[in-house]
Amino acid sequence: MLLEIRGHHLPGRTWAGDAVAHDDVHVGLQVGREPAELVPGDADRATWTTELRLVDLPDGTTDVRGPAVQGRRGERFVYLTWGDLGADGGFAMFRRAKLMLADVLALGVGTDSGLGPDDHVVATVDLTDERGGPRCARLEPPALTLALVRG
Repeated sequence: MLLEIRGHHLPGRTWAGDAVAHDDVHVGLQVGREPAELVPGDADRATWTTELRLVDLPDGTTDVRGPAVQGRRGERFVYLTWGDLGADGGFAMFRRAKLMLADVLALGVGTDSGLGPDDHVVATVDLTDERGGPRCARLEPPALTLALVRG
């Protein structure tokens, strides 16, 4: 299954909301401990796509695995990580937004077949918080909308 995250309304390339000036703000999908596919904070939009593998467990629950999946079983999520891009190309993370995969799995609840390997979930995220900074913490509506596209 594919998870496509479509970010819009990015907060800008500079930010000083946490008492530290950030001059080259970027956001990316966190894969392992590293940011991937960095997008400047002043871009019109950002898009990341990652694979999610659904694994049926002996206890009847479903686990989610994949290169960008973080957290313990039953609490899986994907991070969007915000950081300052240094002149040397180094990334200094200062915030993260968490997309809970239980919210993604809930799209298949009540359907005839649940979610399958050919499905595609689109998560649309407003990347600027209510104070004008990079959105962080758990992503929830109205900043997040989820849509299932059957494969």
